[in-house]
Amino acid sequence: MQHELKKLKKPLAKRGPVVTIIMDGAGKGRQNESNAWYLANTPVLDSLQKNHLYTELFAHGTYVGLPDDTDMGNSEVGHNAIGAGKVYPQGAKLVNLSITSGGMFKGKIWNELNTNVLNNNSCLHFIGLLSDGNVHSHINHLKEMIRESNKLGVKNIAIHALLDGRDVGETSAPVYINDTESFLAQFNSNLCNYRIASVGGRMTVTMDRYMADWKMVERGWALHVEGKGRQFKSAIEGYETIRQETSKTDQFFEPYVIASNGKPLGRMQDGDSVIFFNFRGDRSIEISRAFDEPKLNTISREYIPKVMYAGMMEYDGDLHIPRRYLVNPPAITNTMGEYLAKNDICQFALSETQKFGHVTYFWNGNRSGKFSEEKEKYIEIPSDNIPFEQRPWMQCALITDTCIDLLKSGKYQFGRINFPNGDMVGHSGVMNAARIAMESVDICIGRLITAVKKINGIAVITADHGNCDEMYEWDKKNNCIQTDKKTGLPVVKTSHTLNKVPFIIYDPSFKGEYGLSGVHDGGLSNIAATVLNLLGYEAPEDYDKSLITFKE
Repeated sequence: MQHELKKLKKPLAKRGPVVTIIMDGAGKGRQNESNAWYLANTPVLDSLQKNHLYTELFAHGTYVGLPDDTDMGNSEVGHNAIGAGKVYPQGAKLVNLSITSGGMFKGKIWNELNTNVLNNNSCLHFIGLLSDGNVHSHINHLKEMIRESNKLGVKNIAIHALLDGRDVGETSAPVYINDTESFLAQFNSNLCNYRIASVGGRMTVTMDRYMADWKMVERGWALHVEGKGRQFKSAIEGYETIRQETSKTDQFFEPYVIASNGKPLGRMQDGDSVIFFNFRGDRSIEISRAFDEPKLNTISREYIPKVMYAGMMEYDGDLHIPRRYLVNPPAITNTMGEYLAKNDICQFALSETQKFGHVTYFWNGNRSGKFSEEKEKYIEIPSDNIPFEQRPWMQCALITDTCIDLLKSGKYQFGRINFPNGDMVGHSGVMNAARIAMESVDICIGRLITAVKKINGIAVITADHGNCDEMYEWDKKNNCIQTDKKTGLPVVKTSHTLNKVPFIIYDPSFKGEYGLSGVHDGGLSNIAATVLNLLGYEAPEDYDKSLITFKE
């Protein structure tokens, strides 16, 4: 059998199921007043981190397949690495390689998009996150594509900017808007018409995921396609006006359009081409479906132009979304989930909507659906549709209840769950809410390990990246928390961190049969081999090394 797992020569004495618990966005940061986890009351986690089966793992940069070790990890690549058992080049790196090699611009889709515009004397539209956060997109990718389209003779380009404020500073949009305007000016002096045409916050329009809020996509369609929104003469004028009126941070920014004499400058027309330049899949699928499926009934649309649409990547390889894309995604095969299913090992995956796709789609190597209907159970608990800082416990209690029931059923040998709290609430920038989020997770982990002990099981507790461990920006020069010069208050940080993440094995029947292997520079990709060992199997030869070693 192609995916046959070999049993260990001396497996552990009979244990119950192994459950992997992912505390999303919970890294190990500095122990100071910037760290919500450190400030929170987490007696269960405090105790677990004192046992002998505790270490810390890298969860960013090259350790998860990103281009550079200054790149923050994220939930997508983190779950890819955990589920795959090895590191694959990820979105940003693949796009960088495609651009620098020129491969993107030699591709069939790139040429079709530009030829369509040239033949119709129409407009090339770019929609995407306007930042250098490098989690969903990078502004440099946009610039390189504009340069290449200009070389081909494209005269009309419209940029539909999604403001970040999450993977970069929460009010840093003017930096990217002004930079983009300056970049476009060099082409406009040569009889081109390149402009920012619409603007909206990433958590307000377009970038919904897991079908949690289709209204975001509907608002995005009205903004980017139909040109509907409050009108301003320039992108920076609109930003400054709305910011002064509402004080909203970038990710929640109200949508607006750039117009002249009451006419929106970026309304899409028949014959146009559209590129969604985000490379990360989860928040790109729904808007791609809107363009690829004219009869999609989950959003209301007054106007559907006949345009040629492409994504930066194929965001869903099984459902082939979108139909056209510029860069091939990583080919992730032979994941832990596939090995378990094909060795008749029953498993479950569980989270709430915000991270359900991470313990299923991303864990399985960007693959929709199950490997075995008979051997796998996937459970999604609907997330609250309110700002997460208003209910920082989210659905962790229901996730815990469900997980305990699954463990007690005796049917499953392996389970994986995700508590989204540290990440989703961490992104809000609200310190008190982030503390409550981690305290809620701690209570739930306490309940879970009690249940694990009763069934003689094992819990593996870790995180996919950091977030709530740095709620304020760090002043590297002065080695202290950065403060606002005007208010004297700490500068809020809403992005992920570069910190390591915890790795804990809770084994109530442990009698010294194994210990940590001391893997140098261990990362998330080492977890799969570890779990397989705990289940009594040798890891596949091409998996990264296990974090444990058995005693002779």
